[in-house]
Amino acid sequence: MKFKINLQKSTAENADYYYEQSKKSKSKVKGAEKALQDTLEKIEKLTEEKEKFMVAFREKLPEKKKKKKWFEKFRWFNSSEGFLVIGGRDATTNEILIKKHTEKSDVVFHADVPGAPFFVIKTEGKEVTDAAMKEAASGAASYSKAWSSGTGNCDVYYIASEQVSKSAGSGEYLTKGAFMIYGEKKWFKKVELKIAVGFKVKEDEVIGGPIDSVAANSNYYVLIGTGDKKSGELAKEIKHKFLQQAKKEDSGKIKKINPGDIQQWIPAGRGRIL
Repeated sequence: MKFKINLQKSTAENADYYYEQSKKSKSKVKGAEKALQDTLEKIEKLTEEKEKFMVAFREKLPEKKKKKKWFEKFRWFNSSEGFLVIGGRDATTNEILIKKHTEKSDVVFHADVPGAPFFVIKTEGKEVTDAAMKEAASGAASYSKAWSSGTGNCDVYYIASEQVSKSAGSGEYLTKGAFMIYGEKKWFKKVELKIAVGFKVKEDEVIGGPIDSVAANSNYYVLIGTGDKKSGELAKEIKHKFLQQAKKEDSGKIKKINPGDIQQWIPAGRGRIL
C-alpha cells in the first residue's frame, strides 16, 4: 500500500491525516453494513407479509366442488377391507338401490326394524370377508329407526340378492322402498348402534359409517352413539374434537369444514360423543 506524503507537514501531521481518513472509511463500512442489515430485515418482513397474504388469499378462494360419485346420493362407506357398502336414505333411494344397483353376487342387509333402509355390499364377484359383513350389519343397524328409538342395539338379517323381490303375494301391496324377502334369513343379533365420523386430510373429505371402516379410511375420527344432543350441535362438537386431535399442519383444513358435511353422516335422531 502506498501513501502520499505532504512534505510541508511533519511526520506526525501526516500520520494524523491518514488516521482520520481511516476512521472515516471505517465509519462508511459500518454504515454500509447497517444499511445492508436493514435491507435484509425489510426483505424478511416483506416475505413474511407475502406468505400471510397468500394464506389469507387461498382461504378466500371459492372451493372447487368435487364431482360426486354415483353412489354418494345414498348412504355409503368403504369397509376396512375395501368393499363398497351402499345404503338407502329413504323409500326412494331404497327402491333405486335394490332395483338398479344390486347385482347377483351382492349381499343385502336389513335391520329388523320397520322402515329400515337396505344396505348392500358390492362384492364385484369377490368373496366377502367377515369384517365387511359385520361392518355392513353395523351400518344397517345404526342408520335404521332403531337409532332414534334409543334402544342401543337391534338385530340385522342378511340375504342373497335373489331373495329380494318386488313381487307381492296375492292381495298384498308393496309401497315404495318395500320389498318381499323369500327364503332363509341369516342374522347378526344385538348389533350395537355406534358409528364414527372421520376426516380424510389428503382428500379434504368428511366420511362416516361403522367404526372399523372409518378408522381404516380417515386420519381423524370421533365415535358417536345414541344420545340426547341434536345432530347440528353434535356436528359442531365433532368438528371441535377433530381440531383437538389434529396436527398443526392439518388444522387449517379442519377449521374450514362445514358442520353440515359432518351432520349428514349422523343417523336421524339425537346422539352423543362416546
